[in-house]
Amino acid sequence: MNQLRRAFLKNAGAVGTVAVAIAAGLLKPGAVFAAAWNSLAFTAKDPAEAIKNAGYSGAAESSDIVIKAPDIAENGAVVPITATSNIPGTTSMAIFVEKNPAPLIADFAFSNGAEPYISTRVKMAKTSIVRVSVKAGGKNYTSSREVKVTIGGCGG
Repeated sequence: MNQLRRAFLKNAGAVGTVAVAIAAGLLKPGAVFAAAWNSLAFTAKDPAEAIKNAGYSGAAESSDIVIKAPDIAENGAVVPITATSNIPGTTSMAIFVEKNPAPLIADFAFSNGAEPYISTRVKMAKTSIVRVSVKAGGKNYTSSREVKVTIGGCGG
C-alpha cells in the first residue's frame, strides 16, 4: 500500500475522532477559554471598577515593578509596553490604561517558577497613565507611568 495514502487515512481518522468528540460534548475547548475570561473586569468602563473587578484593589505602590514604555508614543495604535516584577512569588500581572474605553488591557497569570515578565503592544485612546498591577504572596502591588500619545489611538 502507498505510504502517502496510509498517512492520509491515519490522519483523517484522527481528525474525525476529534470532531466526533467535540460534537458529542466530550471536548469543549471554547468553554475552557471562556471560563477563564473575567468579563466584568474587561468590560468595565471606569478604571477603579476594572481594577476592583480584576482583583487588584488595595494595591500598594512598589518600585519593584519595572515598566518600560515610551514617554511619547507617536502612534497610539501600537504602544510597546514591557513590565517586569521583581517581587518574589508573583502569580499574576495586569496592564491598565486609565483613559481607554476599556481600561483593563491584559491580565497574565504565571505558573510556578515562571519569570514575571510581559511584553506587548497596546492601543491607547489618548495620553494616559499606564498602570501595571501585580499579585504576589497574597498581596497586591502597583506601579504606573504616563505615556503621551501624539496621534492615532482607539478613541479617535
